[in-house]
Amino acid sequence: MTMGKLKRLVIHCTATREGREVTSAEIRHWHTDPKSKGGRGWKQVGYSDLIHLNGGVENLVPYNEDENVDPWEVTNGAAGYNGTSRHVVYVGGLAVDGQTAKDTRTVAQKEALKKYVKNFLRQHPGAEVVGHNELAAKACPSFDVKKWLKETRIM
Repeated sequence: MTMGKLKRLVIHCTATREGREVTSAEIRHWHTDPKSKGGRGWKQVGYSDLIHLNGGVENLVPYNEDENVDPWEVTNGAAGYNGTSRHVVYVGGLAVDGQTAKDTRTVAQKEALKKYVKNFLRQHPGAEVVGHNELAAKACPSFDVKKWLKETRIM
């Protein structure tokens, strides 16, 4: 049983201070721990892959590269879109004050994200690439994805 056809890649930020690394264990805590323990109580994390400050890509939820989103591939990145989306997150997205949205991507993260998106589009031609803020009233991912896609000539 599949949820639906993979239609989009959604780009997120962890909404953490510039320069502060985030582990996959932290993300799992934030998303899947019970609310009583400071989490959101979700069954699954919000992202398939995590891009670290050094540009390393860590898989959080395994997936295959077919055109469908299988139930075991679904992550909770954007309500109403999860059954037809893959979600990738980069570490950062907030200024040092911890409040102000800011594109904090390192050079390594920008290169890793560019490579990641190009590979995704090669595997899934016709899919769209959007920022979380295009699907919900949020600042995430703290940069204009459409503008970035044009500037980098990805789309």
